[in-house]
Amino acid sequence: MFPAYPRAVASVLLSLCGIFAYAEDTNFTTSHFSGSGNCVSCHDGISDNSGNDVSLVRDWQASMMANSSKDPFWRAKVATELERNPQLSTVINDTCSRCHAPMANYEITKVQGRGIELFGPDGILTPGHALHDAAMNGVSCTLCHQIADHADLGTLNGFTGQYKINDTQVIYGQYSDILGQPMIRNTGYTPAYSAHVSDSALCASCHNLKTPFVDQEGNLLTTSAESEFPEQMPYTEWQHSVFDDAGTNPKSCQDCHLPKTTSRVSNRPSWLSPKEGFGKHELVGANTTMLTLLRDNAAQLDVTSTNLQLGIDRAREMLKSAANIEIIATSVVDGILEVRIRIENNSGHKTPTAYPSRRMWLHFKVTDSAGNVLFESGKVNPDGSIVGADNDGDQTLFEPHYELITSSDQVQIYEPVMGDSNGNITYTLLRAARYLKDNRLTPKGFNKFEVPSDVAVHGQAVDDTNFNLGSDEISYRIPVTAAGEFTVSTALNYQTIAHGYLQDLYREDHLEQVQAFKEMYDRQSLKYEEITSATTKVGG
Repeated sequence: MFPAYPRAVASVLLSLCGIFAYAEDTNFTTSHFSGSGNCVSCHDGISDNSGNDVSLVRDWQASMMANSSKDPFWRAKVATELERNPQLSTVINDTCSRCHAPMANYEITKVQGRGIELFGPDGILTPGHALHDAAMNGVSCTLCHQIADHADLGTLNGFTGQYKINDTQVIYGQYSDILGQPMIRNTGYTPAYSAHVSDSALCASCHNLKTPFVDQEGNLLTTSAESEFPEQMPYTEWQHSVFDDAGTNPKSCQDCHLPKTTSRVSNRPSWLSPKEGFGKHELVGANTTMLTLLRDNAAQLDVTSTNLQLGIDRAREMLKSAANIEIIATSVVDGILEVRIRIENNSGHKTPTAYPSRRMWLHFKVTDSAGNVLFESGKVNPDGSIVGADNDGDQTLFEPHYELITSSDQVQIYEPVMGDSNGNITYTLLRAARYLKDNRLTPKGFNKFEVPSDVAVHGQAVDDTNFNLGSDEISYRIPVTAAGEFTVSTALNYQTIAHGYLQDLYREDHLEQVQAFKEMYDRQSLKYEEITSATTKVGG
């Protein structure tokens, strides 16, 4: 170990080379929180009744939640928001750290009553800051399990990271018949049962997020939480689906993202009995791209998990189950090939969901019996751009929603497109006043005519009678001069960061956070995932 002063100097020098000398200490403690490393001795080394390793910390470490503050895209995006609206730096630093570095945020803003900074000499992401370890531990064990059950959970007042942490070091869990003394003796925390840890409203604390916005002069235009921009609202989307607690097929966030098994909750005492309904702490999402980037740049990003491939595999598996695609009708009449496709969302919220940089699109292709391509829409380039997509060539435009495609430069893209107060496309979150387009696939049971404005459908999908209640249908109509049998194939692809978002982000490549992300992202080959596909033969 370095002595304090030489260690700080070495940290700075090595960080300039892209490698952090300061390794995250996961065994930290603060006035309210304890690092994930302090949970390992009892909650790892656990197998369920089927013999599968269900170690809690190990599983969590392979998730984006564990790496929420290490995410280089998040860092780069926050840096650009601060650059573009420095007058709102207090709001940006606070709001963006509540859910990405919540333990450090809570200690600084709630306990110490001070303002928080992310970057710079006083930033919590800077090695040497007193709460750096708490910041780097992301959305950790003692954060989620200390969120108290209160009336604001699942309401506007509880969204955007407005959770409440108990002051008694009580750890809330899903079981009432627990042995509490070992945890009390070893950690000072007292385990207790509370039903709210299994309720979707808990997740809404960070996964429903509204943000203020400004005009082109930087003047604040929002006056209340109600008037703010709905950056992401998967909880409200879920509430209007069949999966809501009162729906026809109730499933909570935890049912999908912490799948259940039967297992002991601790590896000691050795005589503990397995419990049914044990929530595996996989916390899997769909972000294979960022997990891959974290894996491949682990030393530079101070990633401690050695199991990120596990998280990547799980995310890819979840993506495969997110939607179905079906070719429901084909015909060739008078040299015109017509194909009708149906896409169905299996998720409990809009797909894609979360931060509005994500998109899905249909890659549709027709080939003749010799394998020659007769028509193609939605082909993707190696850099992640889509051939024919308006926004990928000109960031002031966007591709509309289609009911019928007749040209190769028309692409069905399911995405949110943010607009500023002047009605122009924006990629700056604090300029986003409304959605110009939101044709993301809605969840089953979600009636676009009966939902609140925060989760409304926008753009031409509003008038598409075949876009509603969790599915969409689209037709392709193209001339075919060749005779014989045709092969029709279609794939639904997913992308974490749309090409237009990247081009806008790179405008600020003088910022070190943007430089670092750009270097890592550009050298990574994984730019998108295929969710599902379908193929059929026509004619012959």
